[in-house]
Amino acid sequence: MTHSLRVGIVGYGLMAKTHTYAYRAAPQLRPVPVRFEPVAMSGRDATALARAAADYGIAEYATDWRAIIKRTDVDVVDICTPPGNHAEVACAAAELGKSVLCEKPLAATYADAMAALGAVERMGVHHAVGFNYRHLPAVALLREMVVAGEVGTVRLVRATWLSDEFVDPDVPFDWRFDPTVGGSTIADLGSHLVDLAEWVVGPIREVSAMSSTFTSERSVAGSSRHVAVDDASCVLVRFDSGAQGTMEVAKVVPRRPCDFTVEINGTAGTLLFSYSRLNELWFGDGRDDARLYGMRRIRVEHPQHPETAGWWPIGQGVGYGASFVNQVFSMADAWPERPWQPGFDVGARVAGVCAAMERSAAEHRWVDVAEVVGDGPA
Repeated sequence: MTHSLRVGIVGYGLMAKTHTYAYRAAPQLRPVPVRFEPVAMSGRDATALARAAADYGIAEYATDWRAIIKRTDVDVVDICTPPGNHAEVACAAAELGKSVLCEKPLAATYADAMAALGAVERMGVHHAVGFNYRHLPAVALLREMVVAGEVGTVRLVRATWLSDEFVDPDVPFDWRFDPTVGGSTIADLGSHLVDLAEWVVGPIREVSAMSSTFTSERSVAGSSRHVAVDDASCVLVRFDSGAQGTMEVAKVVPRRPCDFTVEINGTAGTLLFSYSRLNELWFGDGRDDARLYGMRRIRVEHPQHPETAGWWPIGQGVGYGASFVNQVFSMADAWPERPWQPGFDVGARVAGVCAAMERSAAEHRWVDVAEVVGDGPA
């Protein structure tokens, strides 16, 4: 018999939409031991909330998120709000004994991320962070091949995330430009890159970052406000393993809507993933016959590839939504005996690395990650 977990979603925007889609799609694609059923939703704008709830097929909604998490028919609280209040909602939900899924980054600050981690661990509830790109088949295969030693010892890591979200200087000031609410661009886009880099290669030891804000004032209500969020940041990183790397995040890159890449260079080969072709992984095997010199395109659609179970026949591929559906699969398969992955411990660790990057950019120096995380999760 399939068990049901009832979900209360805090927030009603894009992430709430994608999560709702994933909950509904998962049992249509393959049998799951647990069905996640969205039953209620919250949001501050009553009109927009009512419209979203109707669109998503959620009958119950409220403008106060506290009313949602206190409901006796809510087992899981799904946090899809701006990062600034992630920790507050997560802590309150955990104290009520609810399991928690939180969108990335776990919090806008490392201290808040640690508070959220402390709450879920103290209450012993299930918890996960929405690092959904781990669940793309090509990204999962990349990690599988690195772990299996197919590129040898990793020496170099190269990761970028480029968007054009802030290109126009006339984009008005909103929560995205307030770091206390939306976090930095390092935390927003960079959290995905940090998570993937540490998941594939291991802990980052030290960082050296540079940040720029090209449009320092944004209009709001007939006036203007100072922008304290980086438009673009570049980071040098060194891993515990001795590997080195670079990361670049930017929201001012024309005609780059949501492009990220991850490249791994080892002693025996190279792996390259580009989100613009998310069903492909490129592999250069240094041990190939010299006549085959170059990179090989792998179409990551075969049933033997990770994260493909239940999906379409070879040749059809998957898209953005598949990463969220696959995370739902992972959560369902783990319930209730095993913890959800990646958990708040990973989210707090990533927040600590991002905080080290922010400190480095502000102080113009190399920063050891241990300066920020101390005795926190490794």
